[in-house]
Amino acid sequence: MKNKTLYFSRFCSPRALSLAVIVALAAAPLQQATASAFQLKENSAKALGRAFAGSAAAPDDAAVVVNNPAAMSEVDRAIFQADLTGVQFSTKFSGSGSDALGRPLSGGDGGDGGVTKPIPALYYITPLSDAWRLGFALSAPYGFETDYDRGWVGRYSAYKSMFQSVDLTAAASYRFSDTLSFGASLVAQRTKAELTQAIDFGAILAGAGAPVLPQSQDGFGRVDGDDWGWGWGVGLLWKPTGQDRIGVNFHSQVVHKLSGSASFQVPAAVTAISPALGNAVFIDTPGTAGFTTPANATASWWRSFNDRFSLGADVGYTRWSTFNQLVVDYANPAQPSTIENFDWQDTWFGSVGMEYRFNPTWVLRGGFAVDGTPTHVSTRTPRVPDGTRRWLTVGLGYTPSDSMAFDLGYGHIFVSDAQISTSTATGDRLSGSYDSSGNLLGASAQFRF
Repeated sequence: MKNKTLYFSRFCSPRALSLAVIVALAAAPLQQATASAFQLKENSAKALGRAFAGSAAAPDDAAVVVNNPAAMSEVDRAIFQADLTGVQFSTKFSGSGSDALGRPLSGGDGGDGGVTKPIPALYYITPLSDAWRLGFALSAPYGFETDYDRGWVGRYSAYKSMFQSVDLTAAASYRFSDTLSFGASLVAQRTKAELTQAIDFGAILAGAGAPVLPQSQDGFGRVDGDDWGWGWGVGLLWKPTGQDRIGVNFHSQVVHKLSGSASFQVPAAVTAISPALGNAVFIDTPGTAGFTTPANATASWWRSFNDRFSLGADVGYTRWSTFNQLVVDYANPAQPSTIENFDWQDTWFGSVGMEYRFNPTWVLRGGFAVDGTPTHVSTRTPRVPDGTRRWLTVGLGYTPSDSMAFDLGYGHIFVSDAQISTSTATGDRLSGSYDSSGNLLGASAQFRF
């Protein structure tokens, strides 16, 4: 234990440690966004029922404004559609940690770090002529939140993590022929993030040679930021036969420069020992960070075998490898710009789904999907305890007339156990695994004019 104390004290100055902690605190909310599982597909209760199979090709869903604007060409009169999906996500940690001196970290397992949140979406499509269609949408393509019990064993890695993107979309489609249509969209995206965590000031003081032990003087830090960015999308819809539809859609990346603030709570005993802590560093300061939501593409197939049975599939690709590093700039000159390196990998999503129509009024849906994760043990944190996800979904549709339709969709998400082995700038380590799962319940109402 004595040798560990000497090593820690010799090579870690108070300023270097404080800056390192600020770097980790500022970078983390952006890291939590960069996970494939948090690319929200829950923009349609109808599509949820079939695990989003045929999302860019299946008929009678106004969510094509964002999923494939070319498919708006199939709309013959104005449509308004409102969707609301409740997402209940559960994630529980099992493991242990140690501080900079190798002693066990105190605290519990954090409880259930998952939360329950609603995801709304609104769509409107109107014909302009025989060939042209115009559409508008409000949707949430990215979002996630975790929140752990105060004082838990991983408090130096994370308390609350929140990330959210909201898109305002305007789209148009043009039908070249009865079998081929093209669509394009313009997207205004607002992204915001928030992170909180405990700071081990005891470790910082111990590193400076003060007679203080790690874990004895906990502080608190919070970072938040937001920004508007612009993106675009294009899509094609091809009907090679009277029964088949093939849709292809591409969404561009959206570049952001998040602007916000960092705030800190430093124990009075810490400032009394080292006046710089809480006066020169670890003081409230504005900050900025570049961040980009990734480009993604989807290919869909949908086949109507007869008036009752239809089958479809989706293949999706998200370019998470865009994230190699993150640069964080601070307004406080005592806190220099820093670089955080990433090691994300591109991901694939695949699904199959079906619809069975009992009669013109009622339809049953079902589907299965697999969604990969870009995270792995070396980069995974408690903010993003993500693993490969497998979806099993069902849905029910009710169409009382040709001017209105109502849909319900339910899905359960099975998440592979996620191993974690991470350390903080103050030398606190956390190792273990996460057991996660999710439940989705969506409802929609569609009206035609």
